[in-house]
Amino acid sequence: MKSVLLLLSTLLLSASLAWPVRAEERGPVTNLPLPRFVSMKASEGNVRRGPSLTHRIDWVFKREDVPLEITAEHGHWRRVRDRDGAGGWIHYSLLSGARTAIVEQEMLDLHVRPDPSSMVVARLELGVIARIRSCGVEWCELSAGGYDGWAPKSGIWGVKPEEILE
Repeated sequence: MKSVLLLLSTLLLSASLAWPVRAEERGPVTNLPLPRFVSMKASEGNVRRGPSLTHRIDWVFKREDVPLEITAEHGHWRRVRDRDGAGGWIHYSLLSGARTAIVEQEMLDLHVRPDPSSMVVARLELGVIARIRSCGVEWCELSAGGYDGWAPKSGIWGVKPEEILE
């Protein structure tokens, strides 16, 4: 039995390596990439079990500008998840294309330049929401609490590791 399973897994692995890499998935409604990040436009938004007003409300987001990741689309509804992986369906009118990030580590240094040896202009607490101005390979330029500066991508949630934003 073990040899059959080993053979089967070897065949599956070889087949997957031979197949071409799948193109980026696109939303059927917007034709925008899935998954993708957005933010809450409203200060409050119902998160439903399914994509319609008839579905039960599971909880309510109560934080404007919180970053969310869209994982699916259906008509005027977007399935989203937050940084903890909790998700559901929310009406698209409550979302914004403005990019924000949430600080994922205690006292994240905000630097003058995308360089760890540059001067620190502020320290952002865990859970602070910042506007994303741009992102390079490893650093993002953020704005929060009246301060502008650069922080490593590894310290925030709301941007993909490989994503470049200008």
